[in-house]
Amino acid sequence: MLKLKTWRWAALLAAAWLSLPASAASLIPSTSVQAMTSAAAASAAPPPTSGRRNAAEFVRIANRGALVVAMLKTDSPPFFYMRGDQLQGFDVEMAREIGKELNLPVRFDRSATSFNEVVDIVSRGEADLGISKISRTLARSQAVLFSQPYLTLHHALILNRMEFAKMARDAPPAQAVRDFRGSLGVIANSSFADFAAHNFPKAKVRPYASWDALVAAVQAGEIVGGYRDELEVKRLLSEQPAAALRLRTITLKDLDDTIGIAVGADAPTLHAYVNQFLSQRKTRLDIGEVLKAMPTTSDNKASKP
Repeated sequence: MLKLKTWRWAALLAAAWLSLPASAASLIPSTSVQAMTSAAAASAAPPPTSGRRNAAEFVRIANRGALVVAMLKTDSPPFFYMRGDQLQGFDVEMAREIGKELNLPVRFDRSATSFNEVVDIVSRGEADLGISKISRTLARSQAVLFSQPYLTLHHALILNRMEFAKMARDAPPAQAVRDFRGSLGVIANSSFADFAAHNFPKAKVRPYASWDALVAAVQAGEIVGGYRDELEVKRLLSEQPAAALRLRTITLKDLDDTIGIAVGADAPTLHAYVNQFLSQRKTRLDIGEVLKAMPTTSDNKASKP
């Protein structure tokens, strides 16, 4: 109250001086006038507010009343999958943890039919985040911001033993892989379609609509091999051990597949928030933990509607 009265008194004095005739104003020492006007000017601005202002992206999410997370339509256990009428998995839990930190429910948008489409939904602003076992690639990084990786996997190949032997001829297997010249299957619109063009430029890359269709083509000898991350390749032989008679796998330990969260390019503060969330999150994923959580064949059947 005292400060407010002082401000008003200084302002009144300054205003009175400004209204005086020049002859009368000259009688007041200039130092006194400067002191009065400085006090009035310093107090003219409104006092600072005590609350903080959230970034625009958080205001937008709060006004909507939910955090929207884009996720692939097709299940990919143990990351996201339906068990009965319940959506479960590592990525689902992580999305809900972020929502809890924001005090908001999570709404999952599972309209995407490919991983690239998950990225597209986020880039168009139709979802706040993309959490869907999404590989970080240079092409996708032109459309969205990616978080730091929350899981790192190696690249891997699944090969038809007979067709690979024909392709390799007398070359050592490692050399034949690095100089891959045969037909190589990838899932259409996936990160490995991009990786194949970069890592196997001499291969004849063939896109397939699904992993199951790709594996069937390798087993039938229609293509020499298939290209995906080590988790999916190991999962295949775990679920179909008899396939090892016809197929062999190779893990490319010098090639990493880093999995991250996609954030809209116009939401840099949300991007920083997600990185901070991952940095202080207690749960740390690695392939060992993921393999242990892999549903069994009977679990997969039970989860299907």
